[in-house]
Amino acid sequence: MKIFQQRDWLWSLPLSLLAGAALSAIQPGNWLTGFLGFSFLILLSLFLLSSATRWGGQTEGLSYSKTLAWMAALAFGLRFAGGVGTYLLLPVVGHAGDEEQSAGFAYTDAYRRDAQAWELASSDRPILDAFNEKFAYDQYGGLLAFSALIYRYLSPDAHRVLMLVLLSGLMGALGVPFLWKAVRLLWGERHAAASGWIFALFPESLLLGGSAMREPYLLAFSAFCLWGFVDWQFRRNNKSLGWLAFGITGMLLVSPAIALVTLVILGGWLYFAREHSRISWWMVAAAALVFVVGLFVLSSALERGNLGGGSPLAVLGNFVRESLKWNVYKVEEESGWVQKLFDQMPDWMQLPFVTIYGVLQPVLPAILIAPTAAIWKVIGILRAAGWYALLPALILSFGAAAAAGQETKRKLNLWLSLVVWAWILFAALRGGGDQWDNPRYRTILFMWQAILAGGVWVWWRETRNVWVGRVLAMEAAFVLVFANWYAGRYWHVGVTMEFETMVAVILGLWVFILVWGVWRDRRMRAGHSV
Repeated sequence: MKIFQQRDWLWSLPLSLLAGAALSAIQPGNWLTGFLGFSFLILLSLFLLSSATRWGGQTEGLSYSKTLAWMAALAFGLRFAGGVGTYLLLPVVGHAGDEEQSAGFAYTDAYRRDAQAWELASSDRPILDAFNEKFAYDQYGGLLAFSALIYRYLSPDAHRVLMLVLLSGLMGALGVPFLWKAVRLLWGERHAAASGWIFALFPESLLLGGSAMREPYLLAFSAFCLWGFVDWQFRRNNKSLGWLAFGITGMLLVSPAIALVTLVILGGWLYFAREHSRISWWMVAAAALVFVVGLFVLSSALERGNLGGGSPLAVLGNFVRESLKWNVYKVEEESGWVQKLFDQMPDWMQLPFVTIYGVLQPVLPAILIAPTAAIWKVIGILRAAGWYALLPALILSFGAAAAAGQETKRKLNLWLSLVVWAWILFAALRGGGDQWDNPRYRTILFMWQAILAGGVWVWWRETRNVWVGRVLAMEAAFVLVFANWYAGRYWHVGVTMEFETMVAVILGLWVFILVWGVWRDRRMRAGHSV
């Protein structure tokens, strides 16, 4: 990777010093200590991001890509600015009396992990204590240890929360050049541009990247793995395997489950593209070793919750089973109309209902109409609108994959579509109808979703397939009818209907659009054949 050029210091150093001075002024503690710590972290961030972007934008015979530079700059700037903005605004205009919002945190998990990181950093205990059971708010310990390390050595005198927000923003943006370079090598410049913009600007990812959460780190590690794997597979560059190993190691420290999922994704990739690659015994052994280690680390972390079960697989099985039961219970408990529906439906329908409800979270009609604080209204609309813009592309990914000309790419795209949807459904089951945990779990594999959505965008631009409009019409029918139901519930306007009637209307409109679309296509084919 090509490092900074000399002229880069002319803008990065003054910018780092100015931003460091401003950030230190709005954080507690000694100003000079904060200034030095913030300036160092900002300069490091600009150095890494600029170097990665210049490296990612270079291709054979081509120079640095301005498009990629804008992507990376916006990805980092929006995440960090959003993180600083929510930190400053939530204590003022957030929900009064909420402990984490009063401290400037959008996520409870980030608030509790950050508090434990500062507790560890300000004590005389070793950083490796982050991996013991006392610090329960980070199951796996890796992110807690890293956070405590930053606090201990860059902010020893005061609890400067924005240092971790800065690093989270960096990690949320650092994967962009790696994704761009890998997708460009596989599918071309247009696909890389579409996927890169989606990856950089997706609202849920922006919010997570502006918080001290594990998802930005996992997305960056996923991009490292993708580039290392793709460059090794298609150009036989064994040095790139170092990026794959680095990404998997980072995942093992932050969330071993995602390391296992990533190995499954790449294993399926190798299977469907095996005519282009040779699978050596040492690669199989290395992957098996990582899988076993990850399985034991994950099960060990889960056993802190006294799930029992003995073997790692039994612990995981108990965890999944108890999680599903708990989330069905939480959905029913937190919503009166869901509780009413559960009383009317047989037990076997409850889990499918929770799954569908989870896929639709955050529900766009709900946030448009339900009353809440202004800052959460804005955040909620952006999150929901982002997901509802992405969802049709993910649904259409199967059609785009089936239309791929080359058999190997068709199989690969179908495999990625299946994996992405399996994860979306798992996140819906794991997070239930929760409008925060569910989308957060879903975003862990967002890189693969961005790749699929980028491919659908290119496919639509090339083919103008009519089913894109029909899927969008189905989504519009859902949003409008559901919004009418919410408007009647909160504002007492619109067409009043029971929930069951609303569902029937939506399903009826969907069936009509599908049947009409199939009939139209058959008529067009019959006309062409005459």
